[in-house]
Amino acid sequence: MLTYFQCVDGKVRRIDRFTPEMFSPDPKVLHWIDLDTPTPEEARILEDPFHFHPLAIEDCLVDVNHPKVDDYDAYIFLIVHAVGFDDKTGEFRTSELDMFLGRNYLVTHHEGPIAGVVTAQEQCARGVITSMPRGVDFLLYQILDQLFERYIPNLDLLEERIETVQSEVFEAKTADVLEQIFDLKRDVSQLRRICTPERELVHRLSRGEFAVIGPKATVYFRDIYDNLYRIVDASYQYHDMIQGLLDAYLSVVNNRLNETMKRLAAIGAVFAAVTVIAGVYGMNFEHMPELHWKYGYPYALGLMVSASAALLWWFRRKQWI
Repeated sequence: MLTYFQCVDGKVRRIDRFTPEMFSPDPKVLHWIDLDTPTPEEARILEDPFHFHPLAIEDCLVDVNHPKVDDYDAYIFLIVHAVGFDDKTGEFRTSELDMFLGRNYLVTHHEGPIAGVVTAQEQCARGVITSMPRGVDFLLYQILDQLFERYIPNLDLLEERIETVQSEVFEAKTADVLEQIFDLKRDVSQLRRICTPERELVHRLSRGEFAVIGPKATVYFRDIYDNLYRIVDASYQYHDMIQGLLDAYLSVVNNRLNETMKRLAAIGAVFAAVTVIAGVYGMNFEHMPELHWKYGYPYALGLMVSASAALLWWFRRKQWI
């Protein structure tokens, strides 16, 4: 679906359709074209009237797993990712957002709704948006700011999951906890893989490195950079916490294994003593006094019981069982 907003003299209006003839390079006329799961015909605007580089168009129309920013002098091409948890499956997921920013236009492309884009569209439709009349670079700032703000609730959810697993580690009796730990580790690693290059991307935007971003807007991108810096720092802390959980879980498993082996060894020692006694009196020698003794059989049983009881008492005293 193609959504087109135009801003002239500070007034933003939505236009039902967009054709190449409607695009004007006049800096007083600002354009925002949003492509949400576009048809091939709608995606053709990337070639006409904007004439974006073929490599940028290719990256835009296919999934790219890493954020980046490319400078093409007249415009820049950005790839960032929104994050969230699937309510049904509980899985961590990402959504790619591609953006072309020129001097008087912003073209966004994504598959499915993106929080920052949806909010900006609603404000444009109601005529209450304040960023677009100031410039498309401010509109870019608003979208990125709202997109990265959605990272915070997801970080809180990750922290809650970590705390839940922490309370289960020392009581875990099945492999479910280990599976949860590895799921957390995968999610946090994916978050780090996305946030770290995004932090560097926003840092480049805040340095005034690109001609299409004015000096007044660069100050606002520094605020996004500060938020991303905290997010990346939190992701590294979570990674260390999860590694600690994994180490603690393995230690608990090893301790339980040692306790089990200790008990099995104690039981084996008891039966070994009984086996020795039975083996001695099971030898077929003619001159064994106890073989023809009236009380030989109860004596052998009593000796077995006494030896077993003595060993059990000793093991319990040493807290092996």
